[in-house]
Amino acid sequence: MPIKKVMLLFLSLYLLLGTLTPAAGAAAGGVSPSLKLAVEDSVSEIRAVSIHNTYYVPLRSLSDALGWRITGQKNGIQVAGNSRSLLLLSNNGGALLKDGTTVPMNTVLDNGSLLIPLKLSIYLGYSVSYEPDKYLLRVWSGAAKLDNAAFAEKFKAELKPKPSPDAGTAASSGKPGQTVYLTFDDGPSATTTQLLDQLGKHGVRASFFMLGQHMRQYPAQVKRIAADGHGLGLHGMTHVKDKFYASPAAALQEMEDANAILTKLAGKGTTLIRPPYGSKPYFTRSFRDKVLVQGYHLWDWNVDSEDWKYKEDSATIYNSVMAQVHKLKSSKTDPVILMHDQKATLLVLPRILDELKKEGYSFGVITGSMTPVNFWKDKR
Repeated sequence: MPIKKVMLLFLSLYLLLGTLTPAAGAAAGGVSPSLKLAVEDSVSEIRAVSIHNTYYVPLRSLSDALGWRITGQKNGIQVAGNSRSLLLLSNNGGALLKDGTTVPMNTVLDNGSLLIPLKLSIYLGYSVSYEPDKYLLRVWSGAAKLDNAAFAEKFKAELKPKPSPDAGTAASSGKPGQTVYLTFDDGPSATTTQLLDQLGKHGVRASFFMLGQHMRQYPAQVKRIAADGHGLGLHGMTHVKDKFYASPAAALQEMEDANAILTKLAGKGTTLIRPPYGSKPYFTRSFRDKVLVQGYHLWDWNVDSEDWKYKEDSATIYNSVMAQVHKLKSSKTDPVILMHDQKATLLVLPRILDELKKEGYSFGVITGSMTPVNFWKDKR
């Protein structure tokens, strides 16, 4: 193909993909919007989720809808459409096209499902249309009979987003500053079962950033955390500073090893990570560039219970947590509370949950589609 035509092709792709980002303000509150994906001349049940201003869809679901063939290869996943194919390289290495070109193509693992950017379909010969004012996000080929205007008019009612039936679980109140994200580090442990019992009694779901070596030791607790609908996160393998922070590659390997254990036990992995001791000062730019490019999302906290420090001094822990929560309320910031999976936490947790509920707070689970809260303000 002449160089001029190649440049025009990539320019057209660039311009088109630029239109696939959600309108400004669409992700208010930190949770990215989702749209029903239109496929050819129908509205599918596939949810396209905006992650960092790019729409992602489950590879398996999109392949089923479009008749693609997926084949596992030694170095990635072969995706074949009707007339074109590409190799989705492992470790977010991009997509290898038939002509030998490799294009950037980050994937995301969300609760065991591999999400791909919708733009992948363009490289397989499809067109993608995005008209935010009509809630239209459509992937289509020459076989489609309706143009976008006719399609949007015909399916107007189906395309318009409806309130999620489980909105009360993930971000109950919907009011900025009124949803608490309770997180527990260092588990699972011998305490986890009692901790889950307390959360269940209060009807609260939390997010657990777990250590690989502890998951091996308490596999039943990992399975229950997942079965009860709590958020799954990684805290590395060792929690030994010199080992974890030996190099960016060492940090990535700890997260990958922990994710492999989680996937084996829970049947699904996660993209949520929290490095040992939090991300500052050790999780510097070189570490973040190495780890986050693999699709992981970095989470710290904005409320520190210091339960590891005060242990059984429940009054001090309670007063500190509530003071920090109240301080965030004035700026309408959702609290992300750091606690630990330990015996002493059982003494103060019920009181904190009772008071937060009394004050009208709801509880949410951290997901891969949310804008991360971390000390570096790294939104990847």
